[in-house]
Amino acid sequence: MSGIGAWIDAAKAWAKRLKREIVALWLAARDNRVPLGAKLAAGATAAYALSPVDLIPDVIPVIGYLDDLVIVPLGILLAVRLVPQALMAEFRRTAAGMTKPISKSGLVFILAIWLVCLILAVTWLWGAF
Repeated sequence: MSGIGAWIDAAKAWAKRLKREIVALWLAARDNRVPLGAKLAAGATAAYALSPVDLIPDVIPVIGYLDDLVIVPLGILLAVRLVPQALMAEFRRTAAGMTKPISKSGLVFILAIWLVCLILAVTWLWGAF
């Protein structure tokens, strides 16, 4: 039992760190001291992670959680490497005392992707029949 309890505690700590990293990247995307490439990576990662809608809905078995378990952590790794370390440390300290924001731009982006996919599917079906 202690092995499972330790694993659950480690998973909770990892999730808490991810949330702090996302908020720190959200701050980085809005800071003028961050280089443009790092801003774009930080902004895209934060917008996607903070969006109330997922690209792949979680109700789809296995695949629905891939974005949460693979795409978001990889985006965080990339963005954190691009943001200067001193600034990232500052953003982490600030993020530790903040509540998680909601990304309206992330919501719009995900909905736009779904709309494009829907239009392509309808166009393809229309041509097939």
